[in-house]
Amino acid sequence: MSVRHRENVLLLSYEDLQKNPRSTIERICQFLGKQLNPEELDSVLKNSSFQVMKQNKMSNFAVLPKEHMNTGFLITRKGTCGDWKNHFTVAQAKAFDKLYQEKMKGFPGGLFPWE
Repeated sequence: MSVRHRENVLLLSYEDLQKNPRSTIERICQFLGKQLNPEELDSVLKNSSFQVMKQNKMSNFAVLPKEHMNTGFLITRKGTCGDWKNHFTVAQAKAFDKLYQEKMKGFPGGLFPWE
């Protein structure tokens, strides 16, 4: 986090990508110095969607030999933001919030969309 202002660092969040994929991809392109025409941008949007990537054997680890994978391991689950909250108990959520506040002290508020 301390290097987030460097010119060779781009800070992104999955939440931002889900909320506004087109502008996030445009930010990535600008960061990389790459200009996409509208058809290319549409193709990136389509092929980087959660559902398409979940089905793509090159992005879901389906091409890895079975001996390299744990049984039942999935690299993709739901593709929704904030689902982790559904798996925390109230006590775990409080402990996480406390630790998060402690570790993020000194960083500007709103740095992450899940705050």
